Amino acid sequence: MKRRSAIAVLAAGFLAGCKKVQESAPMKRLFAANDGFHEGLHNVLGRRTALAREYPASMIDRNFRGNGSRTVDTPEYRAQLAAGFPDWKLEVGGLVDTPLSLTLDNIRRLPQRTQITRHDCVEGWSAIGEWQGPQLSMLLEAAGLKPEARFIVFRCADTLSGRRYYESIDMVDAMHPQTIVAHRLNGEDLPEKNGAPLRMRIERQLGYKHAKYLTGIEAVASLDDIEGGKGGYWEDRSGYQWYAGI
Repeated sequence: MKRRSAIAVLAAGFLAGCKKVQESAPMKRLFAANDGFHEGLHNVLGRRTALAREYPASMIDRNFRGNGSRTVDTPEYRAQLAAGFPDWKLEVGGLVDTPLSLTLDNIRRLPQRTQITRHDCVEGWSAIGEWQGPQLSMLLEAAGLKPEARFIVFRCADTLSGRRYYESIDMVDAMHPQTIVAHRLNGEDLPEKNGAPLRMRIERQLGYKHAKYLTGIEAVASLDDIEGGKGGYWEDRSGYQWYAGI
């Protein structure tokens, strides 16, 4: 199926972390000061649009590690998990012309990208996995981004310390061909510990940017008024860089 026709079908038919780094005040200030420089350096070097390395199947870690939230501790999630997520919905909204409400079956029926990439955690460990799902750019193009949209916010079902997890990226990463909404890992449905039924894969950034238990994708003009205003759960609380490029 051609890309443009796939987008048309989608629009017509489907309408409707990683844990701790150093948390001292000096380290928080250092991270904050370094954030803009880090993103700027990647832009200058042209790495923002480069493809992340992809690996042979022989290098896949078959027992891919879970980290951060490993489940969603609510009766609703447990019921969905037990039944295979028949009623899970992914809402695509915000600054778009046509909001979308997609079931897991809708997402499985879309053109898929499969990629074997390395997950790098800020804690210092890495793992290689095979991920599959539709490109985020396809969903955004189907929804029709408004001109003022500058960032994409990911809403999640899991909570840490009583607050919902969330993350965000800019349009460079949103439109990157390796940025996908993953529903499969190593040839099987995404496991609970890895964010079932949906998680983001943003292969040019560290693991805490790859939001798990995904429920919403929101296009916004600014991050200033969202949660703590720094663009992500850990960015708001622990001084993590908003742009975590690798």
